[in-house]
Amino acid sequence: MTMISTESQLNLMPSESQIPIASPIAGRFAARLACFYGTLFGLSGMQLPFFPVWLRAIGIDPSWIGIISAVPAVTRFTTLPMVTSLAERRQALRGALILTSVLSALGFALVGLRHEAIAVFLAYVVTACVWTPMVPLTDAYALRGVVRYGINYGPVRLWGSAAFVVGALACGLLIDIIGPRRLIWIIVAMAATGALASVALKPLEALPPVAATSQRGDRLLRNAAFLVIITASALIQGSHAAYYIFSAINWRAQGLDGLTIASLWALGVIAEIVVFATSPRYTLAPSTLVVIGALSAVVRWCVTAQDPQLAWLAVVQLGHGLSFGLTQVGTMELLVRHVPPHMTARGQGYLTACSGIIGSCASILCGAIYARYGQGVYYLMAVMAGSGALMMWLARHRLAHPSLEPQPQSAASGG
Repeated sequence: MTMISTESQLNLMPSESQIPIASPIAGRFAARLACFYGTLFGLSGMQLPFFPVWLRAIGIDPSWIGIISAVPAVTRFTTLPMVTSLAERRQALRGALILTSVLSALGFALVGLRHEAIAVFLAYVVTACVWTPMVPLTDAYALRGVVRYGINYGPVRLWGSAAFVVGALACGLLIDIIGPRRLIWIIVAMAATGALASVALKPLEALPPVAATSQRGDRLLRNAAFLVIITASALIQGSHAAYYIFSAINWRAQGLDGLTIASLWALGVIAEIVVFATSPRYTLAPSTLVVIGALSAVVRWCVTAQDPQLAWLAVVQLGHGLSFGLTQVGTMELLVRHVPPHMTARGQGYLTACSGIIGSCASILCGAIYARYGQGVYYLMAVMAGSGALMMWLARHRLAHPSLEPQPQSAASGG
């Protein structure tokens, strides 16, 4: 999933020149952004659990499902950095969001017209190239708005998580009414809604040239602490691959209906929202939060591998708040400490690219292993999460202090 970021990444002090949140302009900006976040993650709530179900319904075998599901992860470290970099250089975040939203809706429609494995794969490649950059582009747009208008990021971003729950529940209910073979058109409809919402986004002022080019992004890639952060996070979050791809397929094979499957997914996201909402109260070191999240993932995947009954599945799903949510909270806090404010977008881009590399490999492996060993694939996920926990624990002392000195920002740099 999506891959979801947290409000803690933006605990930045607003500058004196910002427009106060109480102003009508700031309120409109926040409302439109919240609406767009809702459509963006509402789409993910439908696509992530149920796109593999649609693939299976049209006759795609598990090995191909694993390969097709790996496509978005591959684009995160191939085409995604090029798209986000181009939008940043041209200072056209809003324009890029409108274009990618429209092309994503058209791309999912193209996928829906294909039923052969290779044709679906190729259409999905094209779609993912324009769809996967949308989250980092939206986060970058939101960052600019936070600095410019002084809005609170958390309450805006939480509409995305809430919409994910609603999207999953709606799709789960509809699957029993219209059948799994028509699910793709529900996804297309939500993508089209997102394209309409993107047009309403408020334009942003351009960055001053000196602020836009003040630092080279490859400075981050030469920093060992930063590399540990993104690699450990990618391993832990990548350990969710089997859950994202095969949980709905497996639960449906066990006789669970679409609404029950969606409710199980919703439980996990609700737990994630609670973690995000309470994160400002956490007093543990960010690296410790990541380790706790990783160890909870190890336990979660070991239990899931046993094919637990529905009651235990519900308990395991609540663990998503720790395995995903707490890991995300800790990771974002570490990035705030180790990435200068004017390099936040590039730091997020490198994290996304690293997650894409590890996630794509995990997805492909999951398809092959699930085809042969079924739920045994979750033991591989437990090993991945454990590796991330070990890496973060060994580096905890290095991560205790900022490794890159933040550079001063101009008051206009959020424009």
